[in-house]
Amino acid sequence: MKAAALHAALHALPVVPLADIVPGTAMILAPHPDDESLGCGGLIAACCAAGRPPLVVVMTDGVASHPHSSDWPATRLRMQRQGETLRAVACLGLAAQRVVFLNLPDTAVPHEGRLFTRVVTTLAGLARRHGCATVLAPWWADPHCDHEATWKTGVALCQQGGFALWAYPVWGWLLAPDREMDEGAPHGVRLDITACRAAKAQAVRMHESQYGGLITDDPTGFTLPETLLDALITDFEVFVRP
Repeated sequence: MKAAALHAALHALPVVPLADIVPGTAMILAPHPDDESLGCGGLIAACCAAGRPPLVVVMTDGVASHPHSSDWPATRLRMQRQGETLRAVACLGLAAQRVVFLNLPDTAVPHEGRLFTRVVTTLAGLARRHGCATVLAPWWADPHCDHEATWKTGVALCQQGGFALWAYPVWGWLLAPDREMDEGAPHGVRLDITACRAAKAQAVRMHESQYGGLITDDPTGFTLPETLLDALITDFEVFVRP
């Protein structure tokens, strides 16, 4: 299946109520500060409105977005990105106490090995402590090493703890249309986030370091592309079963 056909199939998935995706409390695994809002901002807001605030776990410190900035060294940028995340989730109705920062090195989330096992064990403890029954992790087809590793972490976590697992696309929406995918027809659902769309857009805007206007001394620095924002800030969010 080509990516264009896969995208069309994702857009055609059935719309279901929130309780069909998250019947209880969710743990959302975000590879970087901003993925929680980009991929699941509507779901976070809907869960909070329903009185079931999720637990958001940000896997990395996010400092690889501007590696050559002298004005924003790693320590300062790490604190900035944490603050952005807390301001973002506040827009969605989520309290700061519901966010955990693992601060793994950006671009180096483990795919296997001892550290991988340690991360899975940590997450399992958090899930049990917060009563999480559902885990949301980035889509396995997202073309980014940290997204892929976080998906693998989610799979291992659910195998260990018996949690339900969903995947949410982020960078997968920008796959070239003619790219051949090793995927069949997707099995998943869409969540109508019309009522939360404005809150999601506001949350994404809180990640100001990723928009190009805050950090100006690194010409190689990352900027959120408009094409990605157009793909993600819509009236629905997509969640796929493995």
